[in-house]
Amino acid sequence: MDTLRTLRTADNITLGYRLYRGSDKPRRLIVLLHGVASNMTRWSEFAEQTSLKESWDILRLDQRGHGESFARGRLNMEIWRRDLQAVLDAEGYDQALLCGHSLGAQVAVQFAACCPARVRGLILIDPVFHEALRGDMLKLSRAQAPIRLLTGLIRLLNTLGLHRRHIPNRDLRQLDEATRATLLKAGKKQAMIDLYSSPWLDMKFFPSANYLQELLEIIQPLPPLPSLPMPLLALLSSGVTYTEPDVTRRILSAHRDTTIVTIDAHHWPLTESPAQVREAIEQWCGRFTDNQ
Repeated sequence: MDTLRTLRTADNITLGYRLYRGSDKPRRLIVLLHGVASNMTRWSEFAEQTSLKESWDILRLDQRGHGESFARGRLNMEIWRRDLQAVLDAEGYDQALLCGHSLGAQVAVQFAACCPARVRGLILIDPVFHEALRGDMLKLSRAQAPIRLLTGLIRLLNTLGLHRRHIPNRDLRQLDEATRATLLKAGKKQAMIDLYSSPWLDMKFFPSANYLQELLEIIQPLPPLPSLPMPLLALLSSGVTYTEPDVTRRILSAHRDTTIVTIDAHHWPLTESPAQVREAIEQWCGRFTDNQ
């Protein structure tokens, strides 16, 4: 029932995604969006184990530049938003509940601001708000100009044919399971954080220009949450990583219908606490009926 599908976009890019459909006709849909330098395999455990499959269709999208949607070239929020809209249109879904982690949360908010009638609700897992940046993310925000120049140079070299000929696939479910069995089971939380936040490891499995563009996109300001009419669930990691928790909570609380749940994690809750994430999402989704 969980099938790999592809869609050719108007600008000749092949998007890959997996769709679990419980019947011949579309049901309620939840779309799962991954984060920076990630892919849809990060959601494999959730999609396999969630009870939502009993009443929801589940779509896992490799956003342009990732996994089965591999591409070089320009990447930004508007492109990812249009790609998501194209997939929903192709599959016959007028509306969806959008669930995104980190960069995926940003894409979800951008889509909701542009097409509010098409969004049933938002689930934001560790969203990165510009106003809440701290540490390395704040330094990145202050160094945007040279990073944009470097990105442009790398993209120019790519168009001239200078790029890696082979970038290996990355099964993030396999990585997450191994991390829990070794590092987390042994209490080596800092070693896990160092591993998952390493740009050098990410770029082993991801084009350099794509990675830099994503970092620039994730630190941009988002549309104001109070303007969004749909309900919102925010899952926030208890550990401090890229953003200031108090500022993040204040931004989220400005929305009229926000539920905030704290997860025992450090920005990678799908890795660190998958059961807690799954239970929180399933419980919140119980508010929706077939007619909502």
